[in-house]
Amino acid sequence: MPASATSDKLLLMGAILGAHGIKGEVKVKSFAARPSDIAGYGALADAKEKRHFELNVVGTSDATRGILIARIAGIGDRNAAEALKGTELYVARDRLPRLTDSDEFYFADLIGLRVVDEGGKAFGRVVSVDNYGAGDLLLVAPGGQGPVSDSDDSFVVPFTKIFVPAVDVAAGRLVLNLPVDFFVAPEQEPESEEDAGLREASR
Repeated sequence: MPASATSDKLLLMGAILGAHGIKGEVKVKSFAARPSDIAGYGALADAKEKRHFELNVVGTSDATRGILIARIAGIGDRNAAEALKGTELYVARDRLPRLTDSDEFYFADLIGLRVVDEGGKAFGRVVSVDNYGAGDLLLVAPGGQGPVSDSDDSFVVPFTKIFVPAVDVAAGRLVLNLPVDFFVAPEQEPESEEDAGLREASR
């Protein structure tokens, strides 16, 4: 499955997290299926299409989370790079291939969707989509204040038909079907005296 659209025209591809180093490089969170693909779409626009950014990926900060190190034309020092923190990066939708499978979605189409259960109970919004090698995972946070938000009450759910039976991008929401014990922390076995003694001795 490839890389929330704010309109039919633009698709959110990433966000600038902040400066990296002192020479104007930035950390970029990419929502593309292959994070480095974000640089292959040409100049990316901000949400109002007032500024455009040509990315040149020069490294990886956190491969598992799709965080890259990039240079941007015209940005040559840390202050200029830091001023871009929080900037969302969009690409024109018509520059992306059309998806023909109804069960395929661009990651960015999922980000920002309202999350509810089958009874309509609201959980928040999708704030990121990650894949650590075992399948796509949705990070859901109450409020969901943007693509790089996080929350102590956030949770991760596998993006499978079992857990996510319905996705309606046009309506701006997806539906979860969670097991009744999904939010129940597993019980820990009582610690034996022997284990307790070992734990104390290891200090």
